[in-house]
Amino acid sequence: MTTEVIEADDSVPQQTLAELMQATGRAAVAAAQVLAQASSTQKDRALRAAATAIRRGRSDLIVANSRDVEAATRKGLRGALLERLQLSDASIESMALGIEAIAAFPDPIGTVLAEWTRPNGLRIQRVRVPLGVVGMIYESRPNVTADAGALCLKSGNAVILRGGSESQHSNRAIHACLIEGLSAAALPVTAIQLIGTTDRAAVGHMLANMTQFIDVLVPRGGKSLVARVLQEARVPVIGHLEGNCHVYVDRDADLDMARRIVLNAKLRRTGVCGATETLLVDRACAATHLAPIVSALLEAGCEVRGDAAVQKLDPRVRPAVEEDWYTEFLDAIIAVKVVDGVDAAIAHIQKYGTAHTESIVTANEGVAQRFLSLVDSAIVLHNASTQFADGGEFGMGAEIGISTEKFHARGPVGIEQLTSYKYLVHGSGQIRTP
Repeated sequence: MTTEVIEADDSVPQQTLAELMQATGRAAVAAAQVLAQASSTQKDRALRAAATAIRRGRSDLIVANSRDVEAATRKGLRGALLERLQLSDASIESMALGIEAIAAFPDPIGTVLAEWTRPNGLRIQRVRVPLGVVGMIYESRPNVTADAGALCLKSGNAVILRGGSESQHSNRAIHACLIEGLSAAALPVTAIQLIGTTDRAAVGHMLANMTQFIDVLVPRGGKSLVARVLQEARVPVIGHLEGNCHVYVDRDADLDMARRIVLNAKLRRTGVCGATETLLVDRACAATHLAPIVSALLEAGCEVRGDAAVQKLDPRVRPAVEEDWYTEFLDAIIAVKVVDGVDAAIAHIQKYGTAHTESIVTANEGVAQRFLSLVDSAIVLHNASTQFADGGEFGMGAEIGISTEKFHARGPVGIEQLTSYKYLVHGSGQIRTP
């Protein structure tokens, strides 16, 4: 399993760190109270100003990111992990566009989700409200600083950001742009706070010692980080541990479509949580579909680990072991298995999957509907790549992460998923009698 590691570059005395984290929490709570009452116009002004600051500071962002990339390279960071860390002109522009897209969405806060009147005259409304203070713990990806800050601001939440030391310079540069946006809109700069120290103990404080401040935690990073958050957090957590995603090619799949989808799902970006890790092929079409798809993967530089039927196709196919079916490779490696129809595919996903993202390729609408109904994952697709597991691709502007939880939020966590609701009850003097 490939994971990301946070390396601490500095430390502070425990008492001083505790005081820092407590002060950060108090400031976040105070800022959240202001944001909950902020107008849509004010929040959107802050977001647009932040996007402008990011574009204007493009060269500074590139310089800051270069420092992080050079340090990470010296420490041995390679492949997908290094790719996540790197910024470019295109990715910086994408950050700015994402913030502007978030600004363009309707403000969810104050929306009346439902209302009704009781026989006694009480008028009841269910109204959308912010969660309060979000704690975000993440590794490598500096774009998360922009996405999380913007999404939390739009949804009326204060956020405490704790990025990894490998992206510290990039995060600080992006955070400065977000602060510029808040200042331009006369909103408290403590609405988006970035923990400055790289001391690992700061994470422990967020998990266990800030329950009076933080309402929900969102981890985003390698398996070890997410596992720690899930195990140690004393507040609710939104997130997923692994993205062991599957594509099932059914007997009624168009071969060209299946080949395109599988190649994209596996190889477009191997280090994202929506990358396909296991390919399942219906035995009824294996004679026509299996060899062309496996050959295309091999020719594209992907290592294939297959069951006995797959191994017979090409000497380059390596034998799959039991652990491979459970593995999120996050690399150009895929496990391939021949299964006896859609029900066997569903059973395999149920046993080995992580409830993240699965796809079926088929022209049979009935089979597709069975797969969509019975596969219990956060995202289930028909005739499309698993790489669409992304809030931006869902039309959410951006995401703070993907959730495989069933309570509160599931799938891409965007603006609406960062809200809750409360009930407003309007009376005219009613009292309850025995």
